Amino acid sequence: MFSSDRRALIRDTLYTYTRWQVIALLFLGFSAGLPFLLVFSTLNARLADVGVETATIGFFSWLGITYSIKVFWAPVIDRVRLPILDRLLGKRRSWMLLAQAGIATGLYLMANVDATVAPETMALFGFLVAFSSATQDVAIDAYRIEIAEERLQAALAATYIFGYRLALLVAGAGAFYIAEFWSWQVSYEVMALLVGVGMLTVLVVREPRLNHFAAAQDIAHKIEQEAAKRTHMSPRLARAAGWFYAAVAGPFQDFFGRYRDLAILILVTVAVYRISDIAMGVMANPFYLNFMGFSKTQVADVTKVFGFFMTIAGSFMGGVLVIRYGVRKILLVGAVMTAVTNLLFVVLAQYPPNIMTLAAVVSADNLSGGIANVALIAWLSSMTSASFTATQYALFSSLMTLPGKFLGGFSGIVVADYGYAEFFLLAGVMGIPAILLSMYMIRKGDRLDSLAPRKSEVEPEPARAG
Repeated sequence: MFSSDRRALIRDTLYTYTRWQVIALLFLGFSAGLPFLLVFSTLNARLADVGVETATIGFFSWLGITYSIKVFWAPVIDRVRLPILDRLLGKRRSWMLLAQAGIATGLYLMANVDATVAPETMALFGFLVAFSSATQDVAIDAYRIEIAEERLQAALAATYIFGYRLALLVAGAGAFYIAEFWSWQVSYEVMALLVGVGMLTVLVVREPRLNHFAAAQDIAHKIEQEAAKRTHMSPRLARAAGWFYAAVAGPFQDFFGRYRDLAILILVTVAVYRISDIAMGVMANPFYLNFMGFSKTQVADVTKVFGFFMTIAGSFMGGVLVIRYGVRKILLVGAVMTAVTNLLFVVLAQYPPNIMTLAAVVSADNLSGGIANVALIAWLSSMTSASFTATQYALFSSLMTLPGKFLGGFSGIVVADYGYAEFFLLAGVMGIPAILLSMYMIRKGDRLDSLAPRKSEVEPEPARAG
């Protein structure tokens, strides 16, 4: 027999993960993950397979820059209403649908280009896919934050991650299988067709009931008045200046004005939270293959297949824990688990290779990563303003990976000079700032709650029996 607490936990979990918003994010996560590999590793494999020169393939990696700089056009997604589509679908769904149309079009065009004859054309169509995909990411992130109250954000993030990773399997292994049995043209045409999963989801789900423009319009009006008064601009130019300032500077003015002295510490927490995890990940595969001596098949079975399920389990577990104990406590738990699991790799490096030991360590690492990632996404979501959701979250999401990727570039030097065990020890120590800052955020919890933006028009949670 289950205890009353355990029954309550099971009931809450089932209720949470059957909410329509949570289910919708599963399909939107699939839509977000599908194009990613098709302009990265899958595309590189296609180019190599058809005989494109290695130097040319290297230039295609620049397509990935679009995902890192999406914050620059996120203000447009926040402030611009699309003609016709906005009236039919609302702001968030209209931008998602437009981006998905761009992805499907780009993939279809890529399917029908001979990269050996026209690599520039392939790159152009690849850019259309990458740009549209990054735009979709911004719109989906904003939609996820606005569609449900804060306590559901971790569950939304968990199903989003599940859908995203399923899409990576489809766009990776799935695209390879189709290309092997048919052709790369058929493979990319099938991928273009699968974009319809996201498009159908956008047409079925509801638009968030939020006033996206209130704060931005107040800022724009003040700037318009000041510009007209001090520079004697024409009314049209003054309005344009107000709109531009509200779109570009407004999100930052809102964030720093709201959190004041805590703003910098929040951004530092975002920047350091995943450093330990990302930096360690750069050297993981060389460690498995070159140092431990595992075969490629063993590494794939443990890290890609088994690891996939452990990451998903961690994500869903994180969603439940955030609902039950609050986001900041689980943020701390995730930071501690990430640092500790990095230290497990130090232990792993001291013993002869053992596939069961590898599976245990990878399980712990992926489980902790799933919990930490969901908690971080939920926490960041709670701090965005309804008027600037897309821009503020795009800033957060760029900041939370950039330092780790930068420091990860030096990981090979550390391994070459000191060894893998010392590198993993350093990676674990790099998690200490995240732990200390997470503890500080718990101490400042009441103040953070009082300063958090109120999304009062988010659809309220219906009453439940019991």
